[in-house]
Amino acid sequence: MTFASDNYSGAHPEILAALVAANVGHEISYGRDSYTERLQDVFRAHFGDDARTYPVLNGTGANVVALQAACDRWGAVICADGAHINVDECGAPEKIAGLKLLPVGASHGKLTIDDVRREAWGFDDEHRARPQVVSLTQSTELGTVYTPDEIRAIAGFAHERGMLLHLDGARLANAAAHLGEPFRAFTTDAGVDILSFGGTKNGMILGEAVVVLNPRLNNGMDYLRKSSMQLVSKMRFVSAQFLALLDGDLWLRSATHANTMATRLAEQIRDLPGAEIGHPVQANAVFVRLPAPVLAGLHEQFSFYDWPTGEARWMTSFDTTPEDVDALAKATSQLVDLTGLRTLD
Repeated sequence: MTFASDNYSGAHPEILAALVAANVGHEISYGRDSYTERLQDVFRAHFGDDARTYPVLNGTGANVVALQAACDRWGAVICADGAHINVDECGAPEKIAGLKLLPVGASHGKLTIDDVRREAWGFDDEHRARPQVVSLTQSTELGTVYTPDEIRAIAGFAHERGMLLHLDGARLANAAAHLGEPFRAFTTDAGVDILSFGGTKNGMILGEAVVVLNPRLNNGMDYLRKSSMQLVSKMRFVSAQFLALLDGDLWLRSATHANTMATRLAEQIRDLPGAEIGHPVQANAVFVRLPAPVLAGLHEQFSFYDWPTGEARWMTSFDTTPEDVDALAKATSQLVDLTGLRTLD
């Protein structure tokens, strides 16, 4: 049984059905197909009339393309030290895009204006890469969620200094489900200029998208996507998945369920002796500190990652069941009993 990653889950049956339906006849390649054309209207319904969508293969590619669009060759990106672009993309934004990352510490994975201010300087210093973009992750790598007001404040701070705001939205649907807000409330309406929109972690087989909200960033996007090896030849099969996800409420149903399962798990774990939940559980991630013998016992029964912070990371997804959650919680409780922690408590 796995709680390692929402990437471990299979494809949602409705996504598979959409792929089968799209696998009929011939369509023009490289994004000139009818599915990708219709996808533009669907994304505009979620993000506003100026939104332009560029389907790509994966999340790292989406971030690399988006950051290139928002930066000059001498540009730098301010991000949280635990941001995916900083620690989980093998240096791709720096190697492929040629950009300097300026990571700063962030409480619970969320940047504040004061955090951004630490690196927002030296704009006219030719000896320093110029800060041009602030990159936030929504929901964050630690499962926390920015409110629309928090994003709006950082966007205002960035724009006042000539910087742009990028959002890594690998789990954007989980954030929207937690907030009870439409996507545009904490993106377009909050001042986000460009974002990476995730589908794989919410039931798709593969495929993400770069969504440009600031129209001036569309210039050259087709070339950036191709030269970054993210132009899909049979793009209809990526777009068909997004249509199934977003042209209706599948995205919300799946994300809400994943979030609910994480909350259910946290509620059963938080009062166990020796257990400490490290961050607010707002999306589909639970980070918990447990005694080493308990973790060792759990690793024999479940798949999950030990985080560099010393916490275990448990992820839920659209296909996590209440029975799965209850089994993990029960096993944790039993191991706590075996180690004598409950008696000591």
